[in-house]
Amino acid sequence: MDYFDPHIHMVSRTTDDYETLARMGCVGVSEPAFWAGFDRGSVESFRDYFRQLTDFEAKRAAQFGIQHYTWLCINAKEAENVELSREVIAMIPEFLDCPGVLGIGEIGLNKNTKNEATIFVEHLELAVKYDQQILIHTPHLADKYQGTRMILDMLCDDSRLDHSRVLVDHVEEHTVRHVLEEGFWAGMTLYPVTKCTPARAVDIIEMYGPERLMANSAGDWGPSKPTAVPDLIVEMRRRGHPESLIRKVVYENPLEFFRQSQGFQFTPRDAEQTRV
Repeated sequence: MDYFDPHIHMVSRTTDDYETLARMGCVGVSEPAFWAGFDRGSVESFRDYFRQLTDFEAKRAAQFGIQHYTWLCINAKEAENVELSREVIAMIPEFLDCPGVLGIGEIGLNKNTKNEATIFVEHLELAVKYDQQILIHTPHLADKYQGTRMILDMLCDDSRLDHSRVLVDHVEEHTVRHVLEEGFWAGMTLYPVTKCTPARAVDIIEMYGPERLMANSAGDWGPSKPTAVPDLIVEMRRRGHPESLIRKVVYENPLEFFRQSQGFQFTPRDAEQTRV
């Protein structure tokens, strides 16, 4: 089955991973800007990173028939450096018209600090000014619920935002309802240890239905599995869910959300070549 991974950090993966994803049915990926494993020291470091996301990674993915899209921001982990964050936000418009850029992300909170909240709101201002979609990171583990509530409150306080153009990622059982009730899209990140396993994600789909729900692998530097979305497909089939429902979650929903971005020019595979 063709699928789309809406949140995966391919800069941290090998070329062999691209080959494996293609063999398992991946036809497209969307890669948010994120933390590099260390705090970067200048705006030029981010300019080079954005060149990598908008140029090099798209070419690397294309070698395997995978269409690559990206999001731009400074991650919440580096938002404590407010001066640098503002320099990066001022530079981002240089890249917004590059092919494959879908919007601003993944912005959000990490430890729910005042500086993180300040930079989050300034990213929202940038998205509104340039009419961009938004992809949001929610905090990990103990900070998850409070951080998600803070993010939703800041989003809902801004009447200019179209909730249908915002994806709130890394939802879990105790946060997904709040995200969906406010009209946002929700992303379930499938991790082998933290966040959400494929089995828990299927539980969430069974509880809330497939509308405005997506599943991703994150596929980053840490313990993660880039083929986690196919694992979800297997789990849904094991429970007897129809192919149409599986396809909606792993293919149709990401396309419906991304098509709201001017930077999304997706070409579906020829129907005769599609494996079902």
